[in-house]
Amino acid sequence: MRDTINLVTRTRETLLDITPQVTDIVARSGVRDGLVNVYAQGATAAVMIQENWDDSVQSDVVELLRQLIPQGVWRHDAQDGNGDAHLKAGLVGPSESIPIVDGRLGLSRWQNIFFCEFDGPRSDRRVCCTVLGATT
Repeated sequence: MRDTINLVTRTRETLLDITPQVTDIVARSGVRDGLVNVYAQGATAAVMIQENWDDSVQSDVVELLRQLIPQGVWRHDAQDGNGDAHLKAGLVGPSESIPIVDGRLGLSRWQNIFFCEFDGPRSDRRVCCTVLGATT
């Protein structure tokens, strides 16, 4: 099964918790044991599994990436001013695969799935979720 999560982002850089949407897709798939691949479509976006307990972790991730990869100093900035966004997305990566165990996401208590926006705001971001596995 494959489904798409459609998102709107409101700031240039943010992490959006998409765990509820992925959980819904897995539930609708009927897969009991398998994998779900969560893939950000777009060269300036990514997907990350991170702590869900406190928003400071997501803020810290954004701040770390800003410090490591500053805006406005890359060759690609001459094209459209988002060289840093491409580098951040490449460093984090476009996808995560999560096990499905007994019909549920195999995340720990402190893990959630985050869409990482590095070049917002955007009115049409998409995350492709592909569920593979056994339904019995």
